[in-house]
Amino acid sequence: MTALIDIDQLRTFIAIAETGSFTKAAEVVNKTQSAVSMQMKRLEERIDRAIFARDGRASKLTEDGARLLDYARRMVKLNMETIAAFSDEHLSGRVRLGVPDDYADRYLPEIMARFSRAYPGVELSVLCLPSVDLLECIDANEIDLAIITNCETRRASETFRQERLLWVTSNRHPTHMEERVPLALGRPSCAWRRTAIERLESVNRNFRVLYTSSNAGAVAAAVLSGLAVSVFPESALRPGMRVLTAAEGFPELPACRIGLVRNAHESSALADALAEHIISSLDNLSEAAQAAE
Repeated sequence: MTALIDIDQLRTFIAIAETGSFTKAAEVVNKTQSAVSMQMKRLEERIDRAIFARDGRASKLTEDGARLLDYARRMVKLNMETIAAFSDEHLSGRVRLGVPDDYADRYLPEIMARFSRAYPGVELSVLCLPSVDLLECIDANEIDLAIITNCETRRASETFRQERLLWVTSNRHPTHMEERVPLALGRPSCAWRRTAIERLESVNRNFRVLYTSSNAGAVAAAVLSGLAVSVFPESALRPGMRVLTAAEGFPELPACRIGLVRNAHESSALADALAEHIISSLDNLSEAAQAAE
């Protein structure tokens, strides 16, 4: 009989593919680096293919590894859905989720609706803070999971979604045409703020930071009222906003990668179930890979 592929090995494989490192993946899956290496050795033996190629200190996928990645994502997702279908009634308690308010309006309704239907006996506690603050909450054991903007390399996360980051202005005001463009941005620690400023400086565009807030609603209000230009992920665009282009003097911004960070201090079946609901609800990476084939 043909041996089956181990789902836990596939989860580890996905983590390595997304972080580009065995060390960072070990943090994500809460295993030692030696255990991660052993799992990948066994996975390569199982499929009789090399799935990783060393590139300096990074671990990149071979052609066979790239083929396996899509199958792995689908198998892990189906495995968790199957388990949930037969174990929902046994789960109860409270699970704590952190999410930046940039994503709360767009993502939370679907996450909460699906999770509550599957686990009616579970209390979902939601905390809305910037990504940097959510990472501190994870370290302090104040939340179980955090959806974060994966702009920094200092923390391993499970990247599951990618979106365009866009310049936006009011569609009723010519704010973007001012000689010294007024900006509404997040706090100085915000990666989007730093990126926006760097891109404008690279094309010698005059600007001034007029409004600073970690609240997406406040930044959106400044944009919609015609007081400032800002940057938003594609999913967070609101009626009344207009996207600005390079032809208008606003250089293209890098893609925004969205990831999931788990609490390494305290793992739970509830947190795992919520993580799988988030990924299955919002994942667009595997779909994008299929479309590119």
